[in-house]
Amino acid sequence: MTGIEELLLSRIRDVADYPEPGVKFKDITPLLADPAAFTALTDALAQIAERTGATKVVGLEARGFILGAPVAVRAGLGFIPVRKAGKLPGATLAQAYDLEYGSAEIEVHAEDLTAEDRVLIVDDVLATGGTAEASIQLIRRAGAEVSGLAVLMELGFLGGRARLEPALAGAPLEALLRV
Repeated sequence: MTGIEELLLSRIRDVADYPEPGVKFKDITPLLADPAAFTALTDALAQIAERTGATKVVGLEARGFILGAPVAVRAGLGFIPVRKAGKLPGATLAQAYDLEYGSAEIEVHAEDLTAEDRVLIVDDVLATGGTAEASIQLIRRAGAEVSGLAVLMELGFLGGRARLEPALAGAPLEALLRV
């Protein structure tokens, strides 16, 4: 295990039976409250943005906003929020996707991405991959290229990586931690 992995893991708290019985929630708020850990996380994700040749960073609602915005600033890139449907003013592109129980929809401002953009998607956790897969489709529908997907942690037992690899079409999926 590397030093950054140890630092990040030491600042992530397990919360039993949240949000429902039997679930062990990974709470990143202690990591965000620690300036050294948050800076290390931001630097690591910014390096991924640079390595993938990204021109913009997309953050997925809501914790992807918290991680993605400072990454964009650190890497000198623009930041684009991908939000739940109905939260953005103006013209949007929408992408529906299935959840375990039901469906959801995400949106992006149509004018924020162009064919010249290479987009790094940033989020806190990769679980089943449904939201990330929808964001990949949305970014491509906007005409931009997906340069990669970067997450703080991947919950490997939920199979998100296997679901996303075909959608990423060779673009890298990088998880700083795998749990």
